[in-house]
Amino acid sequence: MNSLEQLKKHTKVVADTGDFESIKQFLPLDSTTNPSLIYAVAQDPKYDYLIGDAIAYAQARSKDKTEQLSYCMDRLAVNFGLEILKVVPGRVSTEVDARLSFDTKATIEKARFLIRLYESSGISRNRILIKVAATWEGIRAAEILENEGIHTNLTLLFSDIQAIACAEAGVQLISPFVGRILDWHKKDRGVDHIEAKEDPGVLSVTEIFNYYKKFDYKTEIMGASFRNKEEIIELAGCDLLTISPKLLAELESSNIEIKQKLKTSTAKEKDIEKVELDEKSFRWLFNENAMATEKLAEGIRKFSADLVKLEKFIATKF
Repeated sequence: MNSLEQLKKHTKVVADTGDFESIKQFLPLDSTTNPSLIYAVAQDPKYDYLIGDAIAYAQARSKDKTEQLSYCMDRLAVNFGLEILKVVPGRVSTEVDARLSFDTKATIEKARFLIRLYESSGISRNRILIKVAATWEGIRAAEILENEGIHTNLTLLFSDIQAIACAEAGVQLISPFVGRILDWHKKDRGVDHIEAKEDPGVLSVTEIFNYYKKFDYKTEIMGASFRNKEEIIELAGCDLLTISPKLLAELESSNIEIKQKLKTSTAKEKDIEKVELDEKSFRWLFNENAMATEKLAEGIRKFSADLVKLEKFIATKF
């Protein structure tokens, strides 16, 4: 078996792309997407029909230009999600507007609307993960949504504090950003390379995995944002890993032996102290982590910028 086939023995593989052809090639169980991935794919004229449908939907809903664009963006995200669900047997993650990252009420309303769009197209909410930034406000929104049967994927996660708060809130899934953690530490240390076994992103996900399994949290862990296949290999055994087509191809063409590195049985034996969190302690402990604080803020800015870029592109199509 090639390395990708071996990896699938230990971990659920998710495609980090909006490109349906890549998804068909690598046969992942789930897929995740975001505005930047949709923007890249939407440049291809063969997907114009998805944009056209979203514009028609928006124009039927409102005469106001601002409202039209908002409706169109939501419909477009769902349209891509619907196409992906024709290819993957599992779930698709659809992102809430990153500009709502500090607004619990608006995040809940947007998530409910996206779910209604999916359900009106005949898709069960169990096949959808609503992607929300792992701010305190986002985690509180996710807690309410989960109680309504709307499952969430908490993204832009860079610390054990965020992960613990998500688990306590009962969210379905978290996405720790392995590669972005590595980026920060390479810059901070002034180095070009860190071995995968010592990679701070890999170590962060390993720590979260051990904590979750030690205390029997049901929240799934999906490692994300990988910079190289070695990071992925070190996290074999993680609940899920979302991987770009480029790295999926590298794994598929590789014959490196994949061994399960993360194990529930090993985590159970760890001497780990349980952490109690409220809003004050969350904010303080998170603030103490310079990397996580900086990368969350930067991530929200980048997600927002990608969304604005997609909005500008779509606006030209009206």
